[in-house]
Amino acid sequence: MPEFKQFDLTGRVAIVTGGNGGIGLGMARGLAKAGAAIAIAARREDKAKAAIAELTAAGARCAFFPLQAASAASCRQMVERVAGEFGRCDILVNNAGTNIRKRPEEVLEAEWREVLDTNLGGSMFCAQAVYPHMKAAGAGKIVNIGSMYSLFGSPVVASYAASKGGLIQLTRALACAWAADNIQVNAILPGWINTDLTRRAREQIAGLDDTVVARTPAGRWGEPGDVAGAAVFLCSAASDFVTGAVLPVDGGFSVRG
Repeated sequence: MPEFKQFDLTGRVAIVTGGNGGIGLGMARGLAKAGAAIAIAARREDKAKAAIAELTAAGARCAFFPLQAASAASCRQMVERVAGEFGRCDILVNNAGTNIRKRPEEVLEAEWREVLDTNLGGSMFCAQAVYPHMKAAGAGKIVNIGSMYSLFGSPVVASYAASKGGLIQLTRALACAWAADNIQVNAILPGWINTDLTRRAREQIAGLDDTVVARTPAGRWGEPGDVAGAAVFLCSAASDFVTGAVLPVDGGFSVRG
C-alpha cells in the first residue's frame, strides 16, 4: 500500500507569528514534526531562543525573525527576510496577538488601537506580504488564529473580541479573494488552552478553572499540542479543497448549551 502523504510538509516553509510560546509553539512543533521548516516571527528573541533550540534539537530547520505585528512595514520586512533565508514562504500561521482586560468604558484609544492593530492588522499585513510569494509558487496556506471570543462576548475584552471577530470575516474575505490563486485561508478557534496567559487568568478570575472544566464536554483544559493537528491539516494537501472554514478546537466548549 502506498504511503499516505497528504499531511507531509517536507520541503515547506512555515511562518508562525508568536511562535515562541503557548499555542504558537504548540503549532510550530506539530508543523515541524510534519516536516516543515519553521520561521518563528515574534517580538522577543530572548523568549524564542528556547523554542528554536527545542525545534532544532528535534531535527527541524528553524530560525527567528523579529516582528512588530502592528506595523505593516515590519510584517513586510519579516516576510522578505524569511523568503531570502529559506527561499520560499508556503505557510503563514497568524498567531501573534495581545489583549487588554478592561471594561469597555475604561479602554483608552491607544489601548484599543494596539489590540486591533496587532491582532487584526498584523494578520492582514502578514497575509498581504506573503501573497505574492504564494501566488508565484502556485499554492499557499494561511491559517488565522481566532478565539472563543470570536463567538462569545465578555464584559472585559471588548477590543480583543472585536479583533478576533473581525479576524473571522477577514479569513472569509481572503479565502474568496485568493482561492483562484490556489491559496487556502482558514481559521482555528482555540478553546481554553493551558498556557502562561490563561494560567494568569485563572489566578485573576475566581472560579474560572471550574467554570471552564464544567462547560467543556471533554472535561479538561486543552494543551498547546491539541491545536497542532488542526494546524497540520489546514497547512497540508489534505485541506486543498477547504477554504474560508472556521474550526473550533475547544473540546466541545462552543457547542455546549
